[in-house]
Amino acid sequence: SFQTNILTELKNWKLNLIQHHQLQMRQQEEKHATHVKQLQNEVENLKELLHSYELSIGRKDEVITNLTRALEKQKDRVELMRRFTFWRIQHVKAKQEECAIRMADKHFQTALMKKVWAAWRSVCEERWKDKVTKACQLRAEDVCVQLTNDYEAKIAELTATVEQTKAEILRLHNERDQYEDTMKKAFMRGVCALNLEAMTVFQSK
Repeated sequence: SFQTNILTELKNWKLNLIQHHQLQMRQQEEKHATHVKQLQNEVENLKELLHSYELSIGRKDEVITNLTRALEKQKDRVELMRRFTFWRIQHVKAKQEECAIRMADKHFQTALMKKVWAAWRSVCEERWKDKVTKACQLRAEDVCVQLTNDYEAKIAELTATVEQTKAEILRLHNERDQYEDTMKKAFMRGVCALNLEAMTVFQSK
């Protein structure tokens, strides 16, 4: 009877140990299943976060590409404007030089005519000397006054053209500076917006 009780007690202990072990196994399996589910959820969240990062990076690349193209176009435009302005300046200088050459030729012709007239006058009769001298002087003065007025008008016109060209050059430089400042500000605003978007994503996670 004592032996039987001992065997029964041992059998009960064995059954209790087995049941306790099975209970622990089920708890471990449930914990494992819960952990695996959490890991799967984290993986899905990371996949979504990775997708959002990829979209954000794609938008950033697109913005950078657009800004680069805009800067290249502006650079080409500024270069064309610089070349055109340089050509206009050269053209105005060429006109000024041509006008100066014409004025010098006319002055030379006028001086030569004066010399010829003085030589012809010296061989004229003495009685006509005073009359011819006065008439020539009046005519030469009229011609000189007319030439002076013409030259002054041409010089004023060329000066106005040069001033207009300088004003145009200054305006083009100002437009270029304003456009470069606008592009820099736009680029900085784009970079700040992208940084804020990235910070918002990190803070939300």
